[in-house]
Amino acid sequence: MALQAETDSNYDRESELKAFDDTKAGVKGLVDARVAKVPRIFKCEQSVVNLNSGNSSQLRVLTIDPEGIHKDPNTRTEIINKVKNASEEWGFFQVISHGIPLSVLNDIKDGIRRFHELDTETKKKLYSRDPTQRVFYNSNFDLYQAPLAGWRDTILCHLSPHPPSPVELPDVCRLKSIIVKSLYVKTCRDAVMEYRTHVLRLGHTMFELLSEALGLNSSHLNDMDYEAGLLLLGHYYPACPEPEFTLGTTQHTDGSFITILLQDLVGGLQVLHENQWIDVRPTDGALIINIGDFLQESSVYEVKFTYINLKIMKFSEIVYFEIQRYIYCQCLSKEKQREI
Repeated sequence: MALQAETDSNYDRESELKAFDDTKAGVKGLVDARVAKVPRIFKCEQSVVNLNSGNSSQLRVLTIDPEGIHKDPNTRTEIINKVKNASEEWGFFQVISHGIPLSVLNDIKDGIRRFHELDTETKKKLYSRDPTQRVFYNSNFDLYQAPLAGWRDTILCHLSPHPPSPVELPDVCRLKSIIVKSLYVKTCRDAVMEYRTHVLRLGHTMFELLSEALGLNSSHLNDMDYEAGLLLLGHYYPACPEPEFTLGTTQHTDGSFITILLQDLVGGLQVLHENQWIDVRPTDGALIINIGDFLQESSVYEVKFTYINLKIMKFSEIVYFEIQRYIYCQCLSKEKQREI
């Protein structure tokens, strides 16, 4: 069943939404204020614990190792068949040996976390709902349209065709490097640009495999020039006083061609498969590939891919890349919940 916000005849939801939005402090501001209850704009009619998966212990997302696809034709054919089956049956699979160093994955998570943990007054300068701005931050892009707000904040940055200049980024992202306890630490700008390079390379490889799985020339999807609209959206899911009554991200499908997603070892991501919510158990360094709405709708060839419903059950932070319409690369990080 779909989640619905709490309602009654005397409740002025629009006023509460506007009051929350006007603070420009986001969900992190509620946490900093040490709220004891989840505000009603975030609260479900029933506990989300009751909407969890059934017996999912026997079901696992398929793991694919693409290493060797350019060396051995037989290996490539075997991998393409695995991609085809996973995309048809699940719309979702995990990849290992993808070529992105673990240090790069850790840097992007750490960089976005540092932004979201800045003081509220600093972040307020970037708070906006104007999608034409090159860099901005807010809570819930669909705050005024969705039936239920998610417990998350987001920083968005347009990364192509023209990345933002350093002065458009917040101070924590602007410096070339910072020193913390005598250790060299990349800023989120450094981390974002390095991750962008790696994830585009991986996206190119995934589109080759998906094209062949659809019975097409290997260059078919890449010829669509999906790099033309690259966005970075860095979501942050802070600790929640009543996690049983809300979600970080409610049930949804991705409006994209594909999603490339990174989890840490805490987990929290679930996918709907055969009417059961399945926990996607994280593997250190692995990435998740999710078939988005656009690829599913365009699969009018010999093969028909499916897409998957997802939700985020736990609260921490998430970083994700969106290449408009063509590829949606997401890096999911989970931080253990802290008591408020």
